[in-house]
Amino acid sequence: MASTPLRLLVLGDSIAFGTGAARAEDTLGRRITATLTRDGFDVDLHVLAVPGAVSADLAAQVRRAEPLDADLAVVVIGANDLARFVPPEQAARALATAVGALRSRGTDVVVVPAPDMSSVPFIPPAFRALVRAACVQLQQRQAEVVEAAGGSVAGVAAEVASAFAADPAMFSGDRFHPSSAGYARIAAALTPAVLDAARARRDDAAA
Repeated sequence: MASTPLRLLVLGDSIAFGTGAARAEDTLGRRITATLTRDGFDVDLHVLAVPGAVSADLAAQVRRAEPLDADLAVVVIGANDLARFVPPEQAARALATAVGALRSRGTDVVVVPAPDMSSVPFIPPAFRALVRAACVQLQQRQAEVVEAAGGSVAGVAAEVASAFAADPAMFSGDRFHPSSAGYARIAAALTPAVLDAARARRDDAAA
């Protein structure tokens, strides 16, 4: 076991928070924690995500995180920027500022980029290509600014989008947020990147 707890933050929007999951254990934060625990980490989890948050709202979450002196932060953001037509550059700048602030305090950061909203069931088929293009544009800008700020990007968008497009059960009853099965699929795609970051930090501490 790790000698001291790994202080883990989950920041972002309703997906980071777990809206739509049937049980608390099914949310991203709890699933990531379970995986890290199986890998030998003692995890101190803090979910600061706020449903409905856009990238500009990350600043307040980062301020709330300051006293926690976290080791690792997982940031899930972008769906609401897309839904509210926030310009990609504006959203990316806010994300870059948040990642930079976390990194300046020594927190490692893994960002889950905006989802492919074209798989949402109530998007008319005629608009799906346009929606997908907007999502890709934001995802690309997110990746660029996160890497420039010293964070890492979990490249899960395409894999998760395929799963959600193929199986309506990935969505909860509101047909927008993930179901427990959807969160399981997102977590399965995401946890390798989180494990890599946590293990690298552990190795550096042991060196």
